[in-house]
Amino acid sequence: MAAMKPRTGDGPLEVTKEGRGIVMRVPLEGGGRLVVELNAEEAGSLAEALQNVVG
Repeated sequence: MAAMKPRTGDGPLEVTKEGRGIVMRVPLEGGGRLVVELNAEEAGSLAEALQNVVG
């Protein structure tokens, strides 16, 4: 039987390209992760919106 590893929300923000989509994993306060899949257009819009806020 394979060993099972515990699932944790610890770790850095991750963004990876998986197939034709872009997957973003954001650690949350209190544990866990928010996982969002975006296409290239949505990722560009998100980058633009974040740039407007950050400066």
